[in-house]
Amino acid sequence: MPLITTVLTGPGDPSVPPVEVPDVGYASITYIDPTGTRWPMTDVAADWYALAEGVSGLGAAPYTLTTDPHPRGGARLRHVQAQPRTIVWPLLVKGTDHTAFTANWRALARAFTRTLREGPGVLEVARPDGTRRATEVYYQEGYDGRGQVATGITWDSAVLTLWCEDPYWLGSEPLTERRESGTGVDFLAPYPSVSSGQVLGATVLSNPGDIEVWPTWTITGPATGITFTNSASGESFQLDPSQTAHGDLLAGDTVTVSTDPPGVSGPGGNDWPGALNWPGAILWALPPGETPVTFQLDGAGPGSSVSVTFFPRYETA
Repeated sequence: MPLITTVLTGPGDPSVPPVEVPDVGYASITYIDPTGTRWPMTDVAADWYALAEGVSGLGAAPYTLTTDPHPRGGARLRHVQAQPRTIVWPLLVKGTDHTAFTANWRALARAFTRTLREGPGVLEVARPDGTRRATEVYYQEGYDGRGQVATGITWDSAVLTLWCEDPYWLGSEPLTERRESGTGVDFLAPYPSVSSGQVLGATVLSNPGDIEVWPTWTITGPATGITFTNSASGESFQLDPSQTAHGDLLAGDTVTVSTDPPGVSGPGGNDWPGALNWPGAILWALPPGETPVTFQLDGAGPGSSVSVTFFPRYETA
């Protein structure tokens, strides 16, 4: 059976001319508050912008190393754990007069502190080539003026500390790779060939990021059984629709398997936790680089497909 491969991606374009930021290089940076409002941070013509001096936390993730003493001296590394990221963000706010400055100052304070009540904001770094990386942030502290003569009238600055649950930067657009069952062909026309209704087969998935990702899988029927195998590690999981009240997947039926957090959603959004082959199921991660995998769809036919979607993860902005 032929495999039809589709790779989708869309980085978008930066909306602000790039400026040089320490540890990042030339980039334009935007803060997106929980309401979706975009606040440009590197447009020096605006009434607020980040101060390059003092920016930190945009580089590699912080790590904690767990070690065991070695009897002959030194130690042996036992475990590596990435820690939440902290970003230090100096910010200048100004206005044409005191009234305009106060309005801007209050608006920026609300945009950052509302993350503590309404969910995280997003700090997005856009490069001149149009690629973007982002991380979710929560306001921690620091939105206070300098307390010096002449500040607080038409301008002031603050040094914010932003806290990030995820230590890594994400590509701002998800990547989707799709493998689809091809249409069967006549065995003798135009030359001897075979199409199978059982197996989509072996293929390769590519993760362009620096860190492993935990993807979301979408299976479209028809299918009577699904097995996903990481051929490099041997890890696999199986999905058996017959273990649910719905039964086999018909043409157009879709099932979504989330690997982080683990979960299965069947047609109509119904929860299908019992469809996986627990406890043997391993909802494996996709490491950086190319990974050989095998998608086996028993009972596959025209329209059967598998899609994998993930946000690449990166060490730095």
